[in-house]
Amino acid sequence: MPTITIKSVPDELYQRLKRNAAEHRRSINSEAIVCLERSVKGRRLDPEAVLIRAGKLRRRLLLPPLSDSLLRAAKSSGRP
Repeated sequence: MPTITIKSVPDELYQRLKRNAAEHRRSINSEAIVCLERSVKGRRLDPEAVLIRAGKLRRRLLLPPLSDSLLRAAKSSGRP
């Protein structure tokens, strides 16, 4: 397994990493790996789930459903 060395870690960042590691009962190395994995991996969004959440939010806020005319008006709003 490859090894990396991180140089010149700011003290504040190191202390936060150390604190997080203690909270999660991990070594500092393990905590750093978890942070790197989350950062590099990213989070995949499910487009259908996003649309469902947006629809629920619009209903909760009593906003009309999105339509082509509503989107065109929003795009041209404030443009000459």
